[in-house]
Amino acid sequence: MVAVTHISDPADRRLDDFRAVREPELAASRGLFIAEGRLVVRRLLTQSRLATRSVLVTPSARQAVEDVMPSRPDLEVYVAPQDVMNTVTGFNIHRGCLATGVRPATTGWRELATHARRLVILEHVGDADNVGAIFRSAAAFDADGVLIGPTCADPLYRKAIRTSMGAALTLPFAYLEPWPAALYELTNDGWAVAALTPTADAVPLHDFAASSHERVALAVGHEGTGLSEEALRAANYHVGIPIRAAVDSLNVAAAAAIALYEVTVGRVPRAAAATDGDPANRNR
Repeated sequence: MVAVTHISDPADRRLDDFRAVREPELAASRGLFIAEGRLVVRRLLTQSRLATRSVLVTPSARQAVEDVMPSRPDLEVYVAPQDVMNTVTGFNIHRGCLATGVRPATTGWRELATHARRLVILEHVGDADNVGAIFRSAAAFDADGVLIGPTCADPLYRKAIRTSMGAALTLPFAYLEPWPAALYELTNDGWAVAALTPTADAVPLHDFAASSHERVALAVGHEGTGLSEEALRAANYHVGIPIRAAVDSLNVAAAAAIALYEVTVGRVPRAAAATDGDPANRNR
């Protein structure tokens, strides 16, 4: 079992990386991200392609994750009382479990797209909860990865990781640059880039999904204004989800989940399907 260090002093310098919980830019500047919660930390330790640097747990949380802590000398595991953890982070970490991970080297989007068949593209999706929820749906419906466009929330921000239930730690993603030229490159390479939009001239989602598209990239946009005009021009399909006229649009994460289900239904093995209810997110 990995060596464990007990810490009772919140000023202990070995806990400095965890002081960046409320300052994601500070963690990112150090080449780190912070994962929160027992389930998420378990997935980081057991399922993620990303390296774990350190773990900070309360005594009770330690019991919940101790069985998956790998026996290796480079993993730093600290156990501290709840009040010490709260002082270090600046708020009540009621789950009692944090980990720092090493941010991966940047993956080129072309490398990710080369072997993919289903992708999700995000543009100006600034809410971390929405980004996390989209990652969770993308993982649930067998997408091969997520392409991040301009001004999106960081998928490795603590809240995005938590909302994704760890999917942001396991599903490949890359930054789609330059924008919007990369969108045109995708369409020129044979991708069906489907821009989700509530406009009246959009093709109904079910009709689009029923067509034979070998490679599909679903593009979703800003929580309030949707996809930009330049993104809409670059996409070779405009696709809409039919809803009641009294409702102008869906939450971006809900729309992405519905679209992912439609384009993958019949492709995901029945035995792998599972109901996994998400709480409602913010309205779009």
